[in-house]
Amino acid sequence: MASRTKPASASAATAPVKKPRALSLHIGLNAVSAAAYNGWEGPLAACEFDAGDMAAIAKAKGMKSTLLLTKKATRAAVLAQLRAAAKALKAGDLFFMSYSGHGGQVTDINSDEPDGKDETWCLFDGQLIDDELYFELSRFAAGVRVLVLSDSCHSGSVTRDVAPPPPQPHERPRLMPAAVARRVYTEHQAFYDKIQEDVAEQAAKARVVDPDAMLAQVGAAGHAAALVGSFKPAVVLISGCQDNQTSMDGQHNGAFTESLLKVWNQGKFKGDYKLFHQRIRAGLPPTQSPNLFVLGPAAAFLKQSPFTVG
Repeated sequence: MASRTKPASASAATAPVKKPRALSLHIGLNAVSAAAYNGWEGPLAACEFDAGDMAAIAKAKGMKSTLLLTKKATRAAVLAQLRAAAKALKAGDLFFMSYSGHGGQVTDINSDEPDGKDETWCLFDGQLIDDELYFELSRFAAGVRVLVLSDSCHSGSVTRDVAPPPPQPHERPRLMPAAVARRVYTEHQAFYDKIQEDVAEQAAKARVVDPDAMLAQVGAAGHAAALVGSFKPAVVLISGCQDNQTSMDGQHNGAFTESLLKVWNQGKFKGDYKLFHQRIRAGLPPTQSPNLFVLGPAAAFLKQSPFTVG
């Protein structure tokens, strides 16, 4: 008797559909190590709250989350989490990353910044340079969606043409003071220069177009997405402010995160990422206007509802 086999189409029809996987990383620093910042501790009040609130959204949406608060938010810990996520996630998966803390700057040594400064996130034991972040994001697989929310200063894009206005007496900006930034870079110049050199070398080997150079030339998110074609994942970044502004801290949330949470409204928000950004921006004063830009093939990602896993 001839053996019976199922038609290929029938087998395909009954094959289980793989559910997208989602990981998230939430970083919040209410202070930094004085040893790494030449005596400056950068006290803030609400960054850990911000990180916790972002982790709560991620958990509600079914993501597996990691929370790094203040002393645990080291360079090594953040880079390890980024690399582990890039290795684990495949096309269709989601990586959600949020940062709440001070923004800083170091001298740009590879001439990819018109203002001669590379923007940074102030992690507990040292700064994470934007070149590093972009390179780590470029290592995610094609088809992975990456959402980055940054509630910090120097977070608008990649250039800083005009200095932000001085804060009012009652305001607490998430900004490493220029004098501190200068001293920290001078004291640790070899360390930060080596990071930039290593990233440039790795990017050259991987043939990754430096996002800083591309974004500095265009300035429009749509054009950036078209030009930085070597980015395989789809990256959406919503930042706390423009380059010539500062992101303000609060008692319970940063101003950007507070507006985001109000718009999200415990999941009742209806709309895509563009509308989400517009509503968040509308809820803040003219002195703090969140920015949105994309890297890679992110057109379809932008049309999704925020924090969508499937």
